[in-house]
Amino acid sequence: MKEFAAIDFETANSERSSVCSVGVVVVRDGEIVDSFYSLIQPEPNYYHYWCSRVHGLCCDDTDCAPVFPKVWAKIEPMIKGLPLVAHNKAFDESCLRAVFRTYQMDYPDYEFHDTLWASRRVFKNLPNHQLHTVAAAFGYDMKNHHHALADAEACAWIAREIL
Repeated sequence: MKEFAAIDFETANSERSSVCSVGVVVVRDGEIVDSFYSLIQPEPNYYHYWCSRVHGLCCDDTDCAPVFPKVWAKIEPMIKGLPLVAHNKAFDESCLRAVFRTYQMDYPDYEFHDTLWASRRVFKNLPNHQLHTVAAAFGYDMKNHHHALADAEACAWIAREIL
């Protein structure tokens, strides 16, 4: 794939609609040409201890952040016509669908590809297929794992190589 948008969400709690940050990396002609990051006020707006422990975000970070529809209004023109790519698309696609449903937005049925699935097919001898492990196998040094933009960048790096 030479043209796509890698996307990553972090959530505040166990509800898929509770996206609290998003990272998007746009790839055209095989090159990263644009990126976007935003905090998002989650819905429902509370943080589970374990989620905060993973990504480091809490209510203080997102209480003044925009709600999802305002953030998506900035993302939508960037990704228009592009397939989406995520590492473990089951999670990110379900988050996107859930938050669209929560805000009663029409979901445009995005085409999604999965670097997790692709890495399992390509790399039979990795100890696991977590994002940072697969990225390292391609020589990509993740410095800020579980930051939505850093994860989207790693996913884009992987997707350029194996999709």
